[in-house]
Amino acid sequence: MKILTKGQYYGIKDLEKSFNGILLSQYNYNTGRPTDWHYHENPYFWYVLNGNMKDCNTKMKTLCPAGSLMFTNWQETHYGSKHSENAAGFHLEFEKSWLKKNDINLTILEGSQLIQHPKIHFLFAKLYQEFLQNDTYSKIAIELLLVQICDALSDLRDSSTTQNIPEWVEHLKELVHFDNSDLNLKYLSEQLGVHPTHISRAASKYLSVNLGEYIRQQKLKKAIPLLLNIDYSLTTIAYEAGFADQSHFNRVFNSVFDINPSSYRKKLNKF
Repeated sequence: MKILTKGQYYGIKDLEKSFNGILLSQYNYNTGRPTDWHYHENPYFWYVLNGNMKDCNTKMKTLCPAGSLMFTNWQETHYGSKHSENAAGFHLEFEKSWLKKNDINLTILEGSQLIQHPKIHFLFAKLYQEFLQNDTYSKIAIELLLVQICDALSDLRDSSTTQNIPEWVEHLKELVHFDNSDLNLKYLSEQLGVHPTHISRAASKYLSVNLGEYIRQQKLKKAIPLLLNIDYSLTTIAYEAGFADQSHFNRVFNSVFDINPSSYRKKLNKF
């Protein structure tokens, strides 16, 4: 079994930065065959920047298209394979000592998981932006964002273990994640068989934000990987992500990231 030490990944490294037990790197995946079975010395997050990848461990095989965010723990045996001509990814690796230093419970990061919650995607997208920006304040911003990501994962885990979550909530998440229809309360009620008022009142309890905010977050989550593809116009991206028009997309994006989509795209495609 191959063990990948700190900073070791399959593919061609484009950019790497390291500080305070955190290592960030961007890779192009050039091989057409699956990697060897292996595990990593340190835990890491993996964000698929473009292309289609598949992460395979002993329990499951997970398709990871552009925009997917995976967490893999240090003891997780797995291999990866590319399922498109071009693919690239961003890794954020951290030493276990970093978790202890920041008083983060190691158990919240067990196993391997595909992270779906939009809030964590936004935090990670902001972190990636700081990685590319690399100015005087980027290091401290990255550390703070990583702490927030771990806290958000902990909150989601605590919520799922302490609450008896109704089945319709998981169906609601699937609709918001994958359904491109007009996601108004009437439509969601018809699909779920749950009264609109109950959906509205209960959603914030199980989603950590109100339903409208969760839907907006999900739309932005869809938009981020599309911004990496320069063949898509901002108008097309707005439509594909489910916004009414580009103006609405610009306003919502700017309110979350404090930067307009056009400027953000230039940073993402810098390398």
